[in-house]
Amino acid sequence: MNTGVRMVTRSRSRAPRIAAEGCGEELTPREATAEGRKSHRPVKRPRKTHKLHVAYEVSNGEKGEDAEPLKVPGWEPQNWQQQLANIRIMRSQKDAPVDQLGAEHCYDASAPPKVRRYQILLSLMLSSQTKDQVTAGAMQRLRARGLTVESILQTDDDMLGRLIYPVGFWRNKVKFIKQTTAILQQHYEGDIPASVAELVALPGVGPKMAHLAMAVAWGTISGIAVDTHVHRITNRLRWTKKVTKTPEETRTALEEWLPRGLWSEINGLLVGFGQQICLPVHPQCQACLNQALCPAAQDL
Repeated sequence: MNTGVRMVTRSRSRAPRIAAEGCGEELTPREATAEGRKSHRPVKRPRKTHKLHVAYEVSNGEKGEDAEPLKVPGWEPQNWQQQLANIRIMRSQKDAPVDQLGAEHCYDASAPPKVRRYQILLSLMLSSQTKDQVTAGAMQRLRARGLTVESILQTDDDMLGRLIYPVGFWRNKVKFIKQTTAILQQHYEGDIPASVAELVALPGVGPKMAHLAMAVAWGTISGIAVDTHVHRITNRLRWTKKVTKTPEETRTALEEWLPRGLWSEINGLLVGFGQQICLPVHPQCQACLNQALCPAAQDL
């Protein structure tokens, strides 16, 4: 029967609950109003909060409940790890010219450290566009006369030319060796610089020589040493995003993705591979374990 009275019901479950300041309990609006009279503080309505997901790195082995590891997008060549493993197998005998006659084998191991470092730098300067066998022969002749900063400065240009001939561009190298040796005596007390920037500032010293000098003479891995062999092979294997035109472009491209732990190994590994199998002309693809994985081999 309609009595004209309308009843309104309220659900407690829908009443907003307000967090009391300083504790974990929640109060209904009526309770909050009463509380507000006691404290003489205005009642604040709760704000709607949004949960933010923040990605961060956890250090020292700590783990957070909401920790999400940072993912840095990167590029790396297809099949490069298998290609590298195959090259290691092919180079396991260590019987290429670079393995016996490279820069780390051309200095006098019994000489004082400063003299050893100077001889390493000179062998690198001589090695540019020169076979290892020729470089090693020139170094033997120089060492037979006492290869030091002082002895080179006392050797006239004609005699120095005859000692290093037939290394590539030997006339220019005579000039560069004399200029660089004088700088070392005047500014470095007869030693060689310990940074890439200072090394490449010396006459006749390029980036590849500088990085090798840092590794062999100072024991510091400053970058990947890229010569013509490394430049050629990495382009054939497509270890760069795009074809590079110079060894320095190749070095920059490789350092963007190749793990730093491999930087010291890659030069000697690929140089020997280039001397024996991946030749500049007529590469021995039939004898290469990477024949099926090498893009360049598919084009031959």
